[in-house]
Amino acid sequence: MDENAKRTVLRQIPYGLYVIGVRDGNTHHAFTGSLFSQCSMKPPRVMLGVKQGTHSLEMMRSARVFSVNFLSKKDRKILEQFFKAVPAHGNRFGEITYSTQMTGAPILDAAVSYLECEVKDIFEGGDHSIVVGEVVSAKVVKDEPPLVMGDTPWHYGG
Repeated sequence: MDENAKRTVLRQIPYGLYVIGVRDGNTHHAFTGSLFSQCSMKPPRVMLGVKQGTHSLEMMRSARVFSVNFLSKKDRKILEQFFKAVPAHGNRFGEITYSTQMTGAPILDAAVSYLECEVKDIFEGGDHSIVVGEVVSAKVVKDEPPLVMGDTPWHYGG
């Protein structure tokens, strides 16, 4: 296989960029996600790729909930904060404010829209696990287009 061609083609897949919120008890955490898609309409379910061996994946396995925060195109700096690795006990949010709603997973105050999901299944998919979540709550806060990978110089995949 031509490794360069494979990488180039896989990076052409359109990706969104999201801040995924997780909780375990009273502990809140978040990370940047891009491997995300709807996988069922009835019931409404989504699938999310989460890197193996992460604290976030273990929190999802334990608490069985997560949020998907959509940010506006002007909020790239917020998204960048959640790329950075921090210790599991560190303050992941810094000055970024959030609240909790139905599932207790963090919802960023800056989100233009969000989903709250209950984990239905987790499959091993290679270096990422596929988390299937059922949408239990959704809200459009502002009618703005969300930030997507194409709005940035970043790429993921391949």
